[in-house]
Amino acid sequence: MPELDTLRGIAVLGVLFFHGSRAEYGGLHVRGAARAILLATQSGVLGVNLFFVLSGFLITGILIDSRSRPDYYRRFYARRALRILPAYYSLLVLLALLHQASAAFLGLSFIYLSNFTSFLGVSMDYHPLWSLAVEEHYYILWPTVVRKLRVRHLAMFSLALCTLIPIARAISFHYGYFEGRDWYTWFAADGLAEGSLLAIFLRSSISRKQVAIGSTLLLALMPILVIAGAPFGILTRQTLLGAALQLTMVNTFFVGLLLAFLLMGTSSRKHLVNSTTLQFFGYISYGLYLVHPMIFRVYDKLTWTFWPWMWTRLSEGQVGLMVLRFVVVSGAAVGLSYISRRYYEEWFLRRKDRLTSRPGEATMKVVIAAPPGPAPAREPSESFQP
Repeated sequence: MPELDTLRGIAVLGVLFFHGSRAEYGGLHVRGAARAILLATQSGVLGVNLFFVLSGFLITGILIDSRSRPDYYRRFYARRALRILPAYYSLLVLLALLHQASAAFLGLSFIYLSNFTSFLGVSMDYHPLWSLAVEEHYYILWPTVVRKLRVRHLAMFSLALCTLIPIARAISFHYGYFEGRDWYTWFAADGLAEGSLLAIFLRSSISRKQVAIGSTLLLALMPILVIAGAPFGILTRQTLLGAALQLTMVNTFFVGLLLAFLLMGTSSRKHLVNSTTLQFFGYISYGLYLVHPMIFRVYDKLTWTFWPWMWTRLSEGQVGLMVLRFVVVSGAAVGLSYISRRYYEEWFLRRKDRLTSRPGEATMKVVIAAPPGPAPAREPSESFQP
């Protein structure tokens, strides 16, 4: 489904722009063009939530379609390991060699517990890894849930998670335990649950018209909630309403967006959701998500060592230097991510089918049937890059 690579590209570019501007300079009191850049990139952090929804949708679909296989667990875990672990552990080695993370943080990250740093009193030395920890917990637990529950009960279980997790966030916020702890899996997994619920929903008897109506309603729900909830604090997580429901609102919007992309991707308007540029960024999104903060740090260290005057001007919101930093780092990160995907990660990906496929096995069917016409059959991709 190439339109999903377009969504991955949107998600990773959002995160890249956020880390290259808002995350770094958000505390500065700037005006003009610098302020416009910070405001424009503020929502880029929500790319992580789009990745969660995509992952829940794709992985649940794969698991449902393969639940009757005798090699169900071995096949899933082998393919996930080959996709995720090589680049992930290579990053940990680089962070250690460059002294960009403590031994305690690297130890937690090695066993996918980097989102528990605040609970264990360890500094969060590399922020992108918290979301990968949430993903890995999902990969470990969800196959058993899918295998043991009937589809109807799986839908009810996913819906329960979508309901209970915002309630848990509200309770934690009310008692003062939420600040700095919203990375915990039980506070962040509702995006995965919403994506999972969508995968189940699309495998029921439903028409394209019904899907189109559902997508429209979900997309319209976010502006309605923003307008209605803004006076009560839904736009900030520093209020009870925002802490509980802001991410739910965002995740629901992304479910509607995903539905819209799936519909257009199986129609005569598929060119609208098949951007070659965005699909390229979707292709390298996993590596780009992993390495770009590290390269920002290397750039900052080099400029601090050799051109310290740049830091003074950056702290004053010098737009030219902000843009220069972003362009240089982004170019290096994209180049490194492409090399990693093309010449390193692909070596492991080619072994997924060799190790886990059976001769003559059928491919999965697309979850939304295309309208009548000569549209070619397509096989859903399971290569999710967080």
